[in-house]
Amino acid sequence: MCYFEIYERAFCVCIRDSIKKKKTDIAGYASSKNLFCKKAIRNMKKIMLYINAIHDGGAERVMVNLAKYFSENGYDTTLVTSFRDTWEYPLASTVRRLTLEETEIKQSRIKRNVSRIKKLRDLCKSEKPDILVSFMEEPNFRAILATRGLPVKTLVSVRNDPKKEYAGKLGAFVGRVLLPMANGCVFQTKEAQEWFPQKLQKKSRIIYNAVKEEFYHIERKPNRGEIVTCGRLTEQKNHAMLISAFAKVVEQYPYATLKIYGEGSLRGALQGQIDAAGLSGKVFLMGSTNDVGKALQTADVFVLSSDYEGMPNALMEAMAVGAPCVSTDCPCGGPKDLFGEALTNQLVPVNDAEALKKAVHIFLNMPEHDKDQIGIEMKSRAMDFRPEIINKKWLDYLKEIVG
Repeated sequence: MCYFEIYERAFCVCIRDSIKKKKTDIAGYASSKNLFCKKAIRNMKKIMLYINAIHDGGAERVMVNLAKYFSENGYDTTLVTSFRDTWEYPLASTVRRLTLEETEIKQSRIKRNVSRIKKLRDLCKSEKPDILVSFMEEPNFRAILATRGLPVKTLVSVRNDPKKEYAGKLGAFVGRVLLPMANGCVFQTKEAQEWFPQKLQKKSRIIYNAVKEEFYHIERKPNRGEIVTCGRLTEQKNHAMLISAFAKVVEQYPYATLKIYGEGSLRGALQGQIDAAGLSGKVFLMGSTNDVGKALQTADVFVLSSDYEGMPNALMEAMAVGAPCVSTDCPCGGPKDLFGEALTNQLVPVNDAEALKKAVHIFLNMPEHDKDQIGIEMKSRAMDFRPEIINKKWLDYLKEIVG
């Protein structure tokens, strides 16, 4: 993929769109733009959010929850996805839903991005939002290019390890040249923020994800030896390593089980690994769920096995429930930030099945009282993620950008 070519084509679309108008139209447009901006300064009313899809994934769930919060607080809120999927997170009835494509159109990456930039630009012109909020790499640069020359502010959000998400020369071009064109940016960790140019850092904020209030009120009913994880079945989450570690755990604790919630392209490979290891009665691929709280309620131990993360929602939710947690110490620093110094013993090196096995062993061998105390400390750390705290930070930042 050539980002330079995408940028050039999209820029030409924006310029061509502008010069079609007569000079009088341009003057009128400039006048209306000034009026529009003055109105926005007085009162932000319309918020548009954009992401590729709202199926499995932490970033997708965060955007759905933010849309609900904005709409419930009186803002005209529209959530735009690139396409619809067969399974999606439920969207609040107060949020308008629009798509660039009804179903995903299979095109080359260049054609797909140029097409979606143009469609997103057309939506911004017709809907006239005060601000466009985007999540993830491709939606971020599409949002920036789609709004060039329009009276629409842009707020992008980096939701993963930038060394992975913006890898290589072309990724660096997007991260270091295009993203600083945005009016603001939300990062999840200091480590991620520091990868980007000072120009972007200075106007950015670090905001953790919000955990739904319901997770804080779940009464734990742990099943002895039940290990739970939640996340897409992709290489990033490294469930293969988790299954390998569990195979060693079950040798010493034959009553232990592993439940993996989530869906993805590696389901077949993971099921093959489970069958080959003779773990078909011990490891269960549970599929996607709309009730993560129920999945976490019965967890004796929660495990995050990812190779890299932004700010892992599943881990935050498990902490809010009060489940004892183990996590890889993955870049870009999310789990380490969440646990703090007091809980660093629950961190293990990335892709180290032996270390993960030992960490799980400690919990399974721990007296219930001690395990409960760790769960209480986890929950205490999670109080900073409550929706009223996090969502207000988002809304205040949006108002600051627009005003």
